[in-house]
Amino acid sequence: MKRREFIILSGASAIALATGCSDDQSKTPIDDLGRDMMKADVGEDAQRQQDLNEDLSEDGTGEADIADLGIINLNPLPIPVLLKGEQRGGIVNYDLNVQESTHTFFENIAAPTFGINGDILGPTLLLENGKQISINYKNQLAETITMHGHGMHTPALMDGTPHQPIMPGQTWSAEYTVNQRASTCWYHPHTMDETAKQVYKGLAGLIIVEDDESKALDLPKRYGVDDIPLVLQDRRFKDGKLDYSPSRMEIMRGYIGDTLIANGAIDSQFDAEAKEIRFRILNGSNSTVYKLAFSDGRSFKQIATDASFLEQPVELSELTLSPAERAEIVVDFTNDMGEELSLMDLTQNKSFCRIKVSTPALVQTSLPQNLTSLTKLNEADALRTRQFVLAGPMMRLQINGASMDINVINESVKLNEIEIWEIRNNMRVDHNFHIHATHFMLLDRNNQPVPENEKGYKDCVYVPANQSVRFIVKMVDYADPNVPYMYHCHFLEHEDAGMMGQFVVIA
Repeated sequence: MKRREFIILSGASAIALATGCSDDQSKTPIDDLGRDMMKADVGEDAQRQQDLNEDLSEDGTGEADIADLGIINLNPLPIPVLLKGEQRGGIVNYDLNVQESTHTFFENIAAPTFGINGDILGPTLLLENGKQISINYKNQLAETITMHGHGMHTPALMDGTPHQPIMPGQTWSAEYTVNQRASTCWYHPHTMDETAKQVYKGLAGLIIVEDDESKALDLPKRYGVDDIPLVLQDRRFKDGKLDYSPSRMEIMRGYIGDTLIANGAIDSQFDAEAKEIRFRILNGSNSTVYKLAFSDGRSFKQIATDASFLEQPVELSELTLSPAERAEIVVDFTNDMGEELSLMDLTQNKSFCRIKVSTPALVQTSLPQNLTSLTKLNEADALRTRQFVLAGPMMRLQINGASMDINVINESVKLNEIEIWEIRNNMRVDHNFHIHATHFMLLDRNNQPVPENEKGYKDCVYVPANQSVRFIVKMVDYADPNVPYMYHCHFLEHEDAGMMGQFVVIA
């Protein structure tokens, strides 16, 4: 089977259809997500690439040169299935199988991967504010995992941290009532000392939270057609297979790949309607900061941060996202029929995927000038300021002079009290800072005003080398003096190397 044929199965249908769930579980089939986008004219492209893909080039070490590994151009961008869940006993259930598999990044090479209901990555979970849910993770791997709902506002017992391990063969369920604003979140492992490797092998998926406000806005919302999920990552390969082998220095600086992938595919293409297109972007990399832009330099509107809409769209031509940060953007292709462009990482000057405006619009939308009204905490009402210093010696990183110890609670935070957290990066390498349990709003960066596109609710913030940020936060709804939440750098090599701490919320 040629890779162009395979990508529709492994990159889309396997992610989308091989869910491993009961036959009656509610899910949106790829046919309903714009089947035309996933079609491929196999013969012409395969023939055009045949001469390029016949042989692997070897450099004497047995390693194949990526340029010669047989990437077929114009692979359709895989769209993970939208999993709506199945009602059982008044609870919306999402059944997820975490499993070993193989994925074809390069023609005729099956790379060992981890996947969720498929060969790599997982389905997009559609959640609705106010609904009681149960996300059921069955561990079919030969190793222990945990699964964390990143950006989800949950009780500590349901957070999916190292304190909720899932042994091989076991199922663990995150059960709670969705209680947060519309946003794009995600789920991934949070296994003690193993998070980086497990994410690198393919364990991640998006979560879309909807509420009444988001449903009423005139935004693109046809999933897979004009509302497009983008899990952006970078990887290294050896002989066409994933290579995760960080050196000591790469643990300190982060493990950076030389090949960009979008939704698990290299060099893919999205065929767009000539209208406004909404992209839900996750920086799903281990440790790479992306500077995103379109190859033709066009502007776009950012409409959401990690955990909320922005109050008004913000016009940009470049967007910086550190690992785990999300952004929703709207790009207007109304007058661009026939145009082709790429979504680029300007830092590496490489393309994540190509976009071809090839289809007349079936439904038009008009981006609202006002998206939401956000409740803002008053800095004068803060009862205390906590400082978190990111530093540490080689190979064992620290926050406030301490490396992660699962038996140590580093902070106790009172429920319903407003606090300011100041994050200082005292190192010559970049970090970011993620907190579980709730969301925050930035106050300043290096004592300077916050950019307009960072003025929504967030759960993760970029803190470049020798810089600082302050944010205002209040823990709400859930208190548990015994079960902690986490705060940590979300550069995954840094997290696994100790740059993580624990806090409990007390009444």
